[in-house]
Amino acid sequence: MTFWDTLTGRRSSSSSSSSPSSPSIYSTETIQDPAGPSSSQSTAFDPAVATDVSSFLSTTSLPDPSQLHPLAGLNPSTLSYLNLEESALSDLPGSQSALPSRGWSDDLCYGTGVTYLTALSIGGVWGMIEGLNRSPANAPPKLRLNSVLNSVTRRGPFLGNSAGVIAMVYNGINSTIGHYRGRHDSANSVIAGALSGMLFKSTRGLRPMLISGGLVAGAAGAWAVTRRAVF
Repeated sequence: MTFWDTLTGRRSSSSSSSSPSSPSIYSTETIQDPAGPSSSQSTAFDPAVATDVSSFLSTTSLPDPSQLHPLAGLNPSTLSYLNLEESALSDLPGSQSALPSRGWSDDLCYGTGVTYLTALSIGGVWGMIEGLNRSPANAPPKLRLNSVLNSVTRRGPFLGNSAGVIAMVYNGINSTIGHYRGRHDSANSVIAGALSGMLFKSTRGLRPMLISGGLVAGAAGAWAVTRRAVF
């Protein structure tokens, strides 16, 4: 062993390596089964005894889904139900119209919706005619179409929104007057039309208020006469 081997702790190659002629301490031996190869037999697969999902998904292991309902276990004979007569029509004289009415809410929905859609359609036709008249006859088709669309989107929503607001106020006033008077007649419609028309133009001055009130009152009176004659 040299001085460098002593300093680094490395053993000499002669002492660390074993001699090739020395016998090995490990030996490999073959052990045979004394019973012979004929003693091991393969077992055939039997599907009848195989374990599947039905063994743990049985009805006894799972809870009844009907018992998870919040009202499970209640006795129906002891429950009291709240019966709402939603199909009962209004019994005020003169309250029936083109559609069956159950009260002021139906009148408000039907009247406002029909009035808005009718005015929106009339405004659309008005805007289409105005757009065709404003565009030159020799204008390109795209320019004429643009003019028509601009007029339709300006006149249609304006007339529809205005009529919808008037109809909403009119139905509210008409239902209130009918509730306190106990009946619906032409006088209610004319008064409600005059008040709603005047309220709609209340910021424009006295003359616009009177004109608007007269127009809406006339339209309401015409509708009342038509409803009595037709329906």
